[in-house]
Amino acid sequence: MTRLPAVDTTIRDGQYRDPSNLGARIDLHRRFSTNGQGWFGWLGEQIDLANAIDVLELGCGEGGFWAANADIIPRAARLTLTDLSPGMLAAAKQRLQANLPGARFAVVDAQAIPFADASFDTVIANHMLYHVPDLHRALREIRRVLRPDGRLYAATNGERHMTELAELMRATRADAGAFTIDAAFSLEQGDSALDRHFARVERRDYVDSLEVTDPEAIVRYVRSTIGAGTLVEDQVERLRSIVTGTIAGEGAFRITKSTGLFIATGAT
Repeated sequence: MTRLPAVDTTIRDGQYRDPSNLGARIDLHRRFSTNGQGWFGWLGEQIDLANAIDVLELGCGEGGFWAANADIIPRAARLTLTDLSPGMLAAAKQRLQANLPGARFAVVDAQAIPFADASFDTVIANHMLYHVPDLHRALREIRRVLRPDGRLYAATNGERHMTELAELMRATRADAGAFTIDAAFSLEQGDSALDRHFARVERRDYVDSLEVTDPEAIVRYVRSTIGAGTLVEDQVERLRSIVTGTIAGEGAFRITKSTGLFIATGAT
C-alpha cells in the first residue's frame, strides 16, 4: 500500500485558506517596490511561454501571474493551474476563467501530482517549494510529469530577503520565524536540491527593494504572516512606533529583497 505524503495542513487551512493573507503581502510589494517592472512582469519575461503548450503551475495562489501576463499566453497553450488550498484555487478560477476559458483548475499536492508521466513541457512553482514537507519527493514528481526536454521554473527567496522585518520583530520580542527562509530551497541552496533531479540548473536574480512610507502597510504585512497570531497589542504598537520613527527620520522604512528564479532542465 502506497503511503500518502504528509501535507502541511497548518499552512493550507490557516495561512492560505483564502487570498486575504497573501493579498496583504502582495500589496506591500506592489505599492513600495523600487523596481517598477514588478515581479510578475519580470517572471513572465523569464518563462518561455511562447513555446509552451502544456503548462502546469503548482501553487498558483489567486492566479496573479496569469492575470499579469494574459496578453502573452499563446492561444494553443493548455494551462493546468493547481493549488493545495481549495480556497485559493476557487479565487484563481473566479479571477481567471473569463480570460482563460480553456484552463483547468485542480487541488493538487506537489508531492503526489495526479497526472501521467511526461504530461507537461513547462512546470511553474512560484514561491511554493519551501512550503513542501518533502522537497525531494515533490521534485521527483515534477521531473516525472515533465517531458524529457521540459523546463521547471522555480522561484524562491534568498536568505537575506526582508531581514529588516525579522529584526523589527525581534525588537518587539515577537516571533521572527516567518521571515526566515527555509535554507533547503533558498536562492543560496536551491540549486543543490535541483541538481539531484535535473541535468542543468540556471539561476536568475530579480533586483528589487522596498521603500515603505506607510507604517500601516508594514503592520498589515506582519499581521498576515505565519505566527502573527501570537502578537499582543503592545508588540504591535511597539512595531508601529519603530516604523513611524524610521520613516520620519529617514524618509522611508527600507527593506532588502532577495528574490530569483531557477530554471531546471534535463534528467539526471
